[in-house]
Amino acid sequence: MTSERAAVRCGPTALTDAQLSERIAAAGAAGVDAPGRVVPILDADRVAALTTALAVRAAGGVPLIGDDRWHGEYWARLVATVAEADPVPGMAWATFSSGSTGTPRVIVRTHDSWSTSYPGVERLCDLTADDVVYLPSPLVSSVTMFSVVHARAVGASILLPRTHTVSDPDLAHATVLHGTPYALRGVLERIEAGLAHRLRVALVGGARLDPDLRSRSEAAGIRLVSYYGAAELSFVAVDPDGRGLRPFDGVETRVDDGVLWVRSPYFAGGYLGTVPGPFRRDEQGWGTVGDLVGGDEADPLRFRGRSDGAILTAAATVIPEDVEAALQRIDGIEDAVVFGLPNTRAGSLVAAVIETGPGARPPSVRELRSRAGALLSGTHLPRRWFWTERLPRTATGKPARNRIRQDAIEGTVSRVV
Repeated sequence: MTSERAAVRCGPTALTDAQLSERIAAAGAAGVDAPGRVVPILDADRVAALTTALAVRAAGGVPLIGDDRWHGEYWARLVATVAEADPVPGMAWATFSSGSTGTPRVIVRTHDSWSTSYPGVERLCDLTADDVVYLPSPLVSSVTMFSVVHARAVGASILLPRTHTVSDPDLAHATVLHGTPYALRGVLERIEAGLAHRLRVALVGGARLDPDLRSRSEAAGIRLVSYYGAAELSFVAVDPDGRGLRPFDGVETRVDDGVLWVRSPYFAGGYLGTVPGPFRRDEQGWGTVGDLVGGDEADPLRFRGRSDGAILTAAATVIPEDVEAALQRIDGIEDAVVFGLPNTRAGSLVAAVIETGPGARPPSVRELRSRAGALLSGTHLPRRWFWTERLPRTATGKPARNRIRQDAIEGTVSRVV
């Protein structure tokens, strides 16, 4: 990288490597009072947030970037929980799991758990120091933070979004995109409308990829490499050519009773503190987050969802029970069932059917969003709200989830307005 080339760019802000290094040095210890201390970071200025994170790491701390769109009460609760945890010496990076709700899950990992996978990613994307890596997902995403750290190691430029979505001017700089199918769709829509671009390859995560995205990408001159991974497991499987997912370099897979187990050098260290989560490991080094697979010899890693019923939406994995527990804390809601509502663009939308009790009307959508926003991250807020005085239940008294979901899809349950 030359001294004049941007190491990081976000909208009108462009810093050379020397300028970024100066800002990191000026930030100093940035709240690190012990080796391995996890330091929460929240800043609407993306370059400032990134600079602080790199300063925390340089000081021996573990940076943890939040989403500036989160409700203030939600962030305050996360910060308090992190502050109660002991330092985690040996760990280098921390991210919030996509399932984080009122009870946060913070995933911590060593530097090597990411850096060991760099050669495999570089081979898949032909990534070099000449590239400009576009990261349209926010810094709170483990996908984005991985690529930030990787780009720094390779010497490639980092291009952060100037808004919370893809922006037209960004495509004049980007050569490589790493993000979600949703972000790729946004890019392709702009290109198909006539916008000039420099993208040559897109690295896109997700257990399922719409085949149409691959053909549209190829038509736009963008080579598409799709992959499956999880924040706890890192890269698991990759599909560089549309012929199906295969294990990523250095990864072993096995299937037990339909559940995918993985063994690799890329695992995270676990969760911060004592908060439980879906990541489990056995004595032989195999780990799982409960993903269900069921394919054939030609397509052995065909994903069928999560054993915990998680909703795979545009940029997150949402565990219904987590969201339900938060909604049940809202006045006017006696019970709730959360599920994935099919959606062409996002895969699924988070939806909720709330129970109000006999004769009671539900809060308005605006009220529900406001109250839920204090308890849930933005990716976990229901996008569709339904209500009933009494949820249908099974003989054992549990909500009849399949019936509730079907009623919502068929429109036989009332929408909240």
